[in-house]
Amino acid sequence: MTALPLGATPLDAGRGAFRVWAPHAERVAVHLVADPALGAADARPESETARLEPLERGEHGYHEAVLDDVAPGDLYLFRLDDERERPDPASRWQPHGVHGPSAVWDARFAWADDGWTGRPLGDHVFYELHVGTFTREGTFAAAAERLDALVDLGITAVEVMPVAQFPGERNWGYDGVYPFAVQSSYGGPDAFQGFVDACHARRLSVFLDVVYNHVGPEGNYLDSFGPYFTDRYTTPWGRAINFDGAQSNAVRAFVLDNALQWVRDFHVDGLRLDAIHGIFDFSARHILEELQDAVQAFARESRRTVHVVAESDLNDARIIRPKSQFGFGLDGQWSDDFHHALHVLLTGERNGYYGDFGTLDDLAKSLREGFVYTGQYSRFRMRNHGGSTHGLPPEQFVICTQNHDQVGNRLLGDRLTAHLGVEAQKLSAAVLILAPHLPLLFMGQEYGETAPFCYFVSHSDEKLIAAVRRGRKRDFASFDWRGKPPDPQAASSFTQCILDWSLRDALNHRVLLDFHRELLRLRRELITDTPSDALSPQQCAVHTDDTARFLVMGPEDARWALVAHFRAEPADVSIPLASGTWNIRLDAASPRFGGSGEPHTEPLHSQGNLSLTLPAWGCLVLSRT
Repeated sequence: MTALPLGATPLDAGRGAFRVWAPHAERVAVHLVADPALGAADARPESETARLEPLERGEHGYHEAVLDDVAPGDLYLFRLDDERERPDPASRWQPHGVHGPSAVWDARFAWADDGWTGRPLGDHVFYELHVGTFTREGTFAAAAERLDALVDLGITAVEVMPVAQFPGERNWGYDGVYPFAVQSSYGGPDAFQGFVDACHARRLSVFLDVVYNHVGPEGNYLDSFGPYFTDRYTTPWGRAINFDGAQSNAVRAFVLDNALQWVRDFHVDGLRLDAIHGIFDFSARHILEELQDAVQAFARESRRTVHVVAESDLNDARIIRPKSQFGFGLDGQWSDDFHHALHVLLTGERNGYYGDFGTLDDLAKSLREGFVYTGQYSRFRMRNHGGSTHGLPPEQFVICTQNHDQVGNRLLGDRLTAHLGVEAQKLSAAVLILAPHLPLLFMGQEYGETAPFCYFVSHSDEKLIAAVRRGRKRDFASFDWRGKPPDPQAASSFTQCILDWSLRDALNHRVLLDFHRELLRLRRELITDTPSDALSPQQCAVHTDDTARFLVMGPEDARWALVAHFRAEPADVSIPLASGTWNIRLDAASPRFGGSGEPHTEPLHSQGNLSLTLPAWGCLVLSRT
């Protein structure tokens, strides 16, 4: 038997191929249904509504067949042992939701991006967005209409939160249960292809957030087919996926096929792997290493640049170290330490994991090394945490001041705009965007969006809804936040999170938008266009003074520098800068950016130090002539 692609694949001459891994079933048939109301929870119907075609059982529990008279859009279910009917685990399209039949989807698309091959990793400035709340319409088509605004801002990469089919129409995306299917309420797979094509037409990379650490609870019928899960490990979100137990080869192949689908059929330029600390694999060859090898082999064959970036709270540099150094060889990973260190300096919060941070030296170390915790004791974890990042370039670390987790996992989903004035927001933006690492903006932060980003779901199971509510309350146990979290199931918890694009034209919001735009222009000039060896950690000297609470960041040769002041009152400071004449490239106190202080306008002359008065939450960007 020749192996066919997983799922349903339309072929020429009106035929279709079907393949499913179902070792739990002796017999599998495709039920091509005419009535979409015939859902997965139904037992075998008494009367057939269309066709029932048996699949041939092959090795290792795979069942497959090529059938005549199959067309894109045809609805189908898999019938297992003449009893249960379930949607396809590798369904490409669930037009009637997670409990309805799957639909045959044709991946062929009239791409217009032949001239696009991707970007080097160091050129990326990420913009994380949630399709459902990015626009009032909540669709890929509506999101595509906003892309020009991101290009004008200086964004080079759109990072899309998970789009795998989830229950209902409101969800962050991490409850997806059909990893191959694109959420129908966003527009489905055709619309996602159109969105990616629109991004590439504007030279925007597209990174997709994918979830390989668990599968959501509602609509998850994988147990009917085979041992996709294991009881040997547990995750905070559900059962662990079976990457290293009996019959795990097919599970690994399922995940690898999914990763390749996104880069092959949807032309995405990168994958963001969600919470890999919830992926358990003690195989000799870890699934992350195998996934990276598969993606890069495809990228080489198609002459494209594709990146794989992981989210992890382990502070483990082995994730991104090359295989020659016994690492997994991924291209990059998120660093929460930068966010935590900067957040504490700006807000003074010390609850939960913020209690491990609080000094300028913490922020400085995150800028030099990517992590703050590289093996020392963490009071929050009550153990040593992290490992050395020695020798790793800073462009392998993605940093942020806000993202879906750091905003959405607060009690009220409150953004920094709820806690910081405009001057402190500008300071935060300057440190983020001019850091040597790869900056990530969370949708709306560039203009100071005031809408929260709450946790929201739209489940149909009352017991599951109650469990989600209890779980959210437990999540806040280590934080001293007062109040009651919004009900995740309530529609209002979702609607209040939709961006208000009209704010971009309001006075203070426009100031922030202009400030972000100028910072990103300076980043291109001072960092992106600099030879890569100038971005090594050794050439990113950071000077701190906790007495005056200011930080100086810039290359060791002092061609340029950022001076950032972390106090709510002015301070006279002596700044260590190389001898020479320095020009002010950006001053947050300038009237151009709504500043209330006296801006620095004249060239400054240093003989190894500059004496300046810095305004509250002030920041300067200087370059040496």
